[in-house]
Amino acid sequence: MKIDVVGDVHGCIDELQALFLKMGYVFEKDIYIHPHGRIPVFVGDITDRGPDSIAVIKLVYNMVVKQQKALYVPGNHCNKLYRFFLGNKVQEKHGLETTAAEYRALPAREQKFISHQFITLYEQAPLYLQIPELNVIIAHAGIKESLIGRTDKKVKTFVLYGDISGEFDTDGRPIRRDWAKHYQGDRWIVYGHTPVKEPRMVNKTINIDTGCVFGNKLTAFRLPEEETVTVPSNQALLEEKFRHFS
Repeated sequence: MKIDVVGDVHGCIDELQALFLKMGYVFEKDIYIHPHGRIPVFVGDITDRGPDSIAVIKLVYNMVVKQQKALYVPGNHCNKLYRFFLGNKVQEKHGLETTAAEYRALPAREQKFISHQFITLYEQAPLYLQIPELNVIIAHAGIKESLIGRTDKKVKTFVLYGDISGEFDTDGRPIRRDWAKHYQGDRWIVYGHTPVKEPRMVNKTINIDTGCVFGNKLTAFRLPEEETVTVPSNQALLEEKFRHFS
């Protein structure tokens, strides 16, 4: 088994397509397929902020649910969009407003179609993925070794939002602890969630959210090769969005 874990796409459909082509995938029957059977894995946050979240939903749904040629774990933005599509009262900010605007611009029949696709994608997804044959765990915001194997509320909060402290910085962003620094496990943990300029490898963890929607690049991590592949972003660079670790 060989996989390509794709970092946070956030509606950047052009970059996602470019990344697939760079990795040798071909577009066939509405999805990207690798001639050697590699499996793409989406690490969550496929929508919001970027230019075409609806196109990303359609592609990921086709690849994961309809044709079962890819895997997906949800991120915090996915969780919020899921609740939005269910009709729950959620605040349309931090990027959801862009997806909501795209959605409302669609004809009513198309709206029903897209919301059904995303709800199905989300409800069928595991909280995080364990792939023993590649010695890897894929979780949107990562996972502590002590939480592996659990699916309770504490684990859900961690894999969606990271190791949050409950405190906020001066810009109002949640302060997250650097859990990767303390990870001692022998399984790869592949995650995204926190935008970094370069893929961040610490112990046996790798953060592949390289802030495509903030103008940097889109990254995939390939296993078993342990290689990263990137394509540049078409978006404007927003330097202040990236986290720098000491």
